[in-house]
Amino acid sequence: MGLFINIVCVYLATIGFGLLVNLPKRALNVSGIVSVSGWLVYFYINTYISGYIFANLFGTFTVGILSIFASRYKKMPVIIFNIPALVPLVPGGQAYQVMKSLATGNFILAKSNLIQVVFIAGAIASGFLFSEFLNQLYIRWRVNLANKKSSEK
Repeated sequence: MGLFINIVCVYLATIGFGLLVNLPKRALNVSGIVSVSGWLVYFYINTYISGYIFANLFGTFTVGILSIFASRYKKMPVIIFNIPALVPLVPGGQAYQVMKSLATGNFILAKSNLIQVVFIAGAIASGFLFSEFLNQLYIRWRVNLANKKSSEK
């Protein structure tokens, strides 16, 4: 039951953020589905396989790939699906802990939390980078295949 509540909360948080940034209405539901899919990958990897860094990497990779598919399906820019779907993966709690630790003078804990935030941000950036790299490889492969077919005729 707890997993179902988390899924609903992730979906609603994504829809709410999409409404805040004036996402087109026809992109809200798909953006929520992309977000839930990325969060489920994050949750599974973080819980059963590895830690939060690889979980963020693969969760963001999933968001990136599904955003590409969603953008082709809806004929809209990829960023419309990327940004709201990223909301559940952003390390807001750790960033808050960094600021809280700095304010209370606990610099060792602040440094530890800051390192976590930097690694998570790097994993998020890498996940998007890998998904876009895979997309570009696919596009080049499709263009080369079309060129070979046209040159054979």
